[in-house]
Amino acid sequence: MRAKTPIQEADRLEALRQYQILDTPAERSYDDITSLAVYICDVPIALISLVDADRQWFKSKVGLTAQETSRDVSFCAHAILRPNVMIVNDAAKDERFADNPLVTGEPGIRFYAGVPLVSPARQPLGTLCVIDRKPRTLNNYQIKTLEALARQVVMQLELQRVSSQLAETLAKLETMAGLIPICSYCKGIRDDQGYWSTVEAFIQQHSEVGFTHGVCNECMKRHFPEVANVLLPDQESNDILQDD
Repeated sequence: MRAKTPIQEADRLEALRQYQILDTPAERSYDDITSLAVYICDVPIALISLVDADRQWFKSKVGLTAQETSRDVSFCAHAILRPNVMIVNDAAKDERFADNPLVTGEPGIRFYAGVPLVSPARQPLGTLCVIDRKPRTLNNYQIKTLEALARQVVMQLELQRVSSQLAETLAKLETMAGLIPICSYCKGIRDDQGYWSTVEAFIQQHSEVGFTHGVCNECMKRHFPEVANVLLPDQESNDILQDD
Protein backbone atom coordinates (compact mmCIF):
# COMPACT_ATOMS: atom_id res chain seq x y z
CA MET A 1 0.00 0.00 0.00
CA ARG A 2 1.44 3.37 -1.05
CA ALA A 3 1.59 5.93 1.73
CA LYS A 4 -0.57 9.03 1.62
CA THR A 5 1.09 12.21 0.36
CA PRO A 6 1.87 14.73 3.13
CA ILE A 7 -0.39 17.79 3.09
CA GLN A 8 2.52 20.19 2.59
CA GLU A 9 4.38 17.98 0.13
CA ALA A 10 5.64 20.85 -2.07
CA ASP A 11 7.13 22.61 0.97
CA ARG A 12 8.61 19.35 2.23
CA LEU A 13 10.32 18.60 -1.09
CA GLU A 14 11.64 22.16 -1.30
CA ALA A 15 13.09 21.82 2.20
CA LEU A 16 14.78 18.58 1.15
CA ARG A 17 16.26 20.26 -1.95
CA GLN A 18 17.77 23.03 0.17
CA TYR A 19 20.08 20.53 1.84
CA GLN A 20 21.62 19.54 -1.52
CA ILE A 21 22.16 16.06 -0.11
CA LEU A 22 20.48 13.78 -2.66
CA ASP A 23 22.81 11.63 -4.78
CA THR A 24 25.92 12.71 -2.86
CA PRO A 25 28.68 10.20 -1.98
CA ALA A 26 28.76 8.29 1.28
CA GLU A 27 30.19 10.18 4.26
CA ARG A 28 31.64 8.76 7.44
CA SER A 29 29.71 11.17 9.65
CA TYR A 30 26.46 9.54 8.49
CA ASP A 31 27.83 5.99 8.21
CA ASP A 32 28.92 6.13 11.85
CA ILE A 33 25.32 6.82 12.85
CA THR A 34 23.85 3.89 10.91
CA SER A 35 26.59 1.60 12.22
CA LEU A 36 25.74 2.63 15.77
CA ALA A 37 22.02 2.08 15.12
CA VAL A 38 22.75 -1.48 13.94
CA TYR A 39 24.78 -2.17 17.06
CA ILE A 40 22.35 -0.60 19.56
CA CYS A 41 19.23 -2.17 18.07
CA ASP A 42 20.89 -5.52 17.25
CA VAL A 43 19.59 -5.59 13.67
CA PRO A 44 21.22 -6.45 10.33
CA ILE A 45 20.06 -3.34 8.44
CA ALA A 46 20.02 0.41 9.17
CA LEU A 47 19.37 3.26 6.75
CA ILE A 48 19.33 7.04 6.55
CA SER A 49 16.51 7.28 4.04
CA LEU A 50 15.49 10.54 2.36
CA VAL A 51 12.03 10.52 0.78
CA ASP A 52 12.10 12.23 -2.61
CA ALA A 53 9.14 12.82 -4.95
CA ASP A 54 9.12 9.32 -6.46
CA ARG A 55 11.82 7.43 -4.56
CA GLN A 56 13.52 6.94 -1.25
CA TRP A 57 17.27 7.45 -1.50
CA PHE A 58 19.73 6.18 1.09
CA LYS A 59 22.39 8.62 2.26
CA SER A 60 23.84 5.86 4.44
CA LYS A 61 23.15 2.13 4.55
CA VAL A 62 24.35 -0.89 6.48
CA GLY A 63 23.34 -4.40 5.41
CA LEU A 64 21.73 -3.37 2.12
CA THR A 65 23.20 -3.03 -1.38
CA ALA A 66 20.42 -0.99 -3.04
CA GLN A 67 20.98 2.77 -3.17
CA GLU A 68 17.30 3.64 -3.55
CA THR A 69 13.83 2.14 -4.00
CA SER A 70 10.53 3.36 -5.39
CA ARG A 71 8.47 5.50 -3.04
CA ASP A 72 5.52 3.23 -3.83
CA VAL A 73 7.01 0.45 -1.68
CA SER A 74 8.66 2.68 0.91
CA PHE A 75 8.07 2.04 4.61
CA CYS A 76 9.70 5.41 5.29
CA ALA A 77 7.04 7.22 3.24
CA HIS A 78 4.59 6.01 5.89
CA ALA A 79 6.92 6.90 8.76
CA ILE A 80 7.27 10.58 7.75
CA LEU A 81 3.52 11.00 8.23
CA ARG A 82 3.97 10.43 11.97
CA PRO A 83 5.43 12.81 14.56
CA ASN A 84 7.39 10.04 16.28
CA VAL A 85 8.84 6.58 15.75
CA MET A 86 6.87 4.12 13.61
CA ILE A 87 7.31 0.47 14.59
CA VAL A 88 6.11 -2.48 12.52
CA ASN A 89 6.68 -5.62 14.58
CA ASP A 90 5.73 -8.06 11.81
CA ALA A 91 5.24 -6.64 8.31
CA ALA A 92 3.78 -9.93 7.05
CA LYS A 93 0.81 -9.43 9.38
CA ASP A 94 0.38 -5.70 8.70
CA GLU A 95 -2.17 -4.96 5.96
CA ARG A 96 -0.17 -1.96 4.80
CA PHE A 97 2.90 -4.07 4.02
CA ALA A 98 1.90 -7.74 3.79
CA ASP A 99 2.03 -7.77 -0.04
CA ASN A 100 4.91 -5.30 -0.32
CA PRO A 101 7.68 -6.70 -2.58
CA LEU A 102 10.27 -5.68 0.02
CA VAL A 103 8.47 -8.07 2.40
CA THR A 104 7.59 -10.92 0.02
CA GLY A 105 10.96 -10.68 -1.76
CA GLU A 106 14.38 -9.25 -1.00
CA PRO A 107 15.42 -8.02 1.52
CA GLY A 108 12.59 -9.87 3.27
CA ILE A 109 11.55 -7.17 5.73
CA ARG A 110 9.58 -8.37 8.73
CA PHE A 111 10.51 -5.78 11.35
CA TYR A 112 10.85 -2.01 10.77
CA ALA A 113 11.37 0.95 13.09
CA GLY A 114 11.79 4.43 11.64
CA VAL A 115 12.25 7.83 13.30
CA PRO A 116 11.34 10.87 11.16
CA LEU A 117 14.18 13.27 10.34
CA VAL A 118 12.40 16.56 11.01
CA SER A 119 14.07 19.79 9.92
CA PRO A 120 14.08 22.96 12.07
CA ALA A 121 11.30 24.17 9.75
CA ARG A 122 9.30 21.10 10.88
CA GLN A 123 9.47 19.36 7.53
CA PRO A 124 9.99 15.57 7.58
CA LEU A 125 12.86 14.82 5.21
CA GLY A 126 13.06 11.06 5.65
CA THR A 127 13.95 8.65 8.44
CA LEU A 128 16.66 6.92 10.36
CA CYS A 129 15.38 3.36 10.33
CA VAL A 130 16.40 -0.13 11.41
CA ILE A 131 15.20 -3.35 9.77
CA ASP A 132 15.22 -7.06 10.59
CA ARG A 133 14.29 -10.15 8.62
CA LYS A 134 12.38 -11.63 11.54
CA PRO A 135 9.51 -10.32 13.69
CA ARG A 136 10.63 -8.52 16.84
CA THR A 137 10.39 -5.30 18.82
CA LEU A 138 12.63 -2.71 20.47
CA ASN A 139 12.95 -1.92 24.14
CA ASN A 140 12.56 1.60 25.48
CA TYR A 141 16.32 2.16 25.66
CA GLN A 142 16.74 1.25 21.98
CA ILE A 143 13.86 3.50 20.92
CA LYS A 144 15.22 6.49 22.86
CA THR A 145 18.69 5.93 21.42
CA LEU A 146 17.33 5.69 17.88
CA GLU A 147 15.48 8.98 18.40
CA ALA A 148 18.68 10.62 19.66
CA LEU A 149 20.63 9.34 16.65
CA ALA A 150 17.94 10.73 14.32
CA ARG A 151 18.42 14.16 15.89
CA GLN A 152 22.15 13.84 15.21
CA VAL A 153 21.42 13.16 11.53
CA VAL A 154 19.36 16.37 11.33
CA MET A 155 22.11 18.34 13.09
CA GLN A 156 24.64 17.04 10.56
CA LEU A 157 22.37 18.03 7.67
CA GLU A 158 21.93 21.50 9.15
CA LEU A 159 25.67 21.92 9.69
CA GLN A 160 26.38 21.09 6.07
CA ARG A 161 23.60 23.36 4.81
CA VAL A 162 24.79 26.38 6.80
CA SER A 163 28.44 25.73 5.91
CA SER A 164 27.56 25.56 2.23
CA GLN A 165 25.55 28.78 2.43
CA LEU A 166 28.39 30.56 4.21
CA ALA A 167 30.93 29.36 1.64
CA GLU A 168 28.74 30.65 -1.20
CA THR A 169 28.34 34.02 0.49
CA LEU A 170 32.07 34.37 1.14
CA ALA A 171 32.84 33.41 -2.46
CA LYS A 172 30.55 36.16 -3.73
CA LEU A 173 32.11 38.67 -1.35
CA GLU A 174 35.59 37.67 -2.51
CA THR A 175 34.52 38.13 -6.13
CA MET A 176 33.15 41.56 -5.33
CA ALA A 177 36.33 42.54 -3.52
CA GLY A 178 38.35 41.77 -6.61
CA LEU A 179 36.08 43.19 -9.30
CA ILE A 180 33.51 45.62 -7.99
CA PRO A 181 34.07 49.35 -7.46
CA ILE A 182 32.82 51.34 -4.48
CA CYS A 183 31.01 54.62 -5.10
CA SER A 184 33.15 57.52 -3.91
CA TYR A 185 30.12 59.39 -2.62
CA CYS A 186 27.58 57.00 -1.12
CA LYS A 187 29.97 54.05 -0.58
CA GLY A 188 27.56 51.75 -2.40
CA ILE A 189 28.92 48.67 -4.16
CA ARG A 190 27.95 47.08 -7.47
CA ASP A 191 27.07 43.39 -7.38
CA ASP A 192 27.85 40.75 -9.99
CA GLN A 193 24.71 41.67 -11.98
CA GLY A 194 25.45 45.38 -12.17
CA TYR A 195 23.11 46.58 -9.44
CA TRP A 196 24.23 49.09 -6.85
CA SER A 197 23.52 48.43 -3.19
CA THR A 198 25.08 48.81 0.24
CA VAL A 199 27.38 46.17 1.71
CA GLU A 200 24.75 45.65 4.40
CA ALA A 201 21.99 44.97 1.86
CA PHE A 202 24.15 42.54 -0.11
CA ILE A 203 25.10 40.49 2.96
CA GLN A 204 21.48 40.36 4.15
CA GLN A 205 20.34 39.10 0.74
CA HIS A 206 22.89 36.27 0.71
CA SER A 207 23.00 35.16 4.34
CA GLU A 208 21.06 35.14 7.59
CA VAL A 209 23.25 37.84 9.16
CA GLY A 210 21.44 40.70 10.86
CA PHE A 211 22.68 44.21 11.66
CA THR A 212 22.31 46.77 14.42
CA HIS A 213 22.89 50.45 13.76
CA GLY A 214 24.70 53.13 15.68
CA VAL A 215 26.58 56.41 15.38
CA CYS A 216 30.34 56.46 15.69
CA ASN A 217 32.07 59.17 17.72
CA GLU A 218 33.35 61.16 14.74
CA CYS A 219 29.94 61.27 13.03
CA MET A 220 28.29 62.26 16.28
CA LYS A 221 30.69 65.15 16.75
CA ARG A 222 30.15 66.27 13.15
CA HIS A 223 26.38 65.88 12.85
CA PHE A 224 25.13 65.98 16.44
CA PRO A 225 27.55 68.25 18.33
CA GLU A 226 25.10 69.06 21.12
CA VAL A 227 24.55 65.37 21.86
CA ALA A 228 28.28 64.70 21.58
CA ASN A 229 29.03 67.35 24.19
CA VAL A 230 26.82 65.46 26.65
CA LEU A 231 27.71 61.89 25.78
CA LEU A 232 31.34 62.16 24.73
CA PRO A 233 33.20 64.39 27.14
CA ASP A 234 35.91 61.80 27.69
CA GLN A 235 34.45 58.67 26.06
CA GLU A 236 36.55 56.62 23.68
CA SER A 237 33.82 54.17 22.69
CA ASN A 238 33.52 53.52 18.95
CA ASP A 239 29.83 52.62 18.90
CA ILE A 240 27.08 54.40 20.79
CA LEU A 241 23.42 55.25 20.43
CA GLN A 242 22.61 51.82 19.03
CA ASP A 243 19.13 51.11 17.75
CA ASP A 244 17.50 47.83 16.74
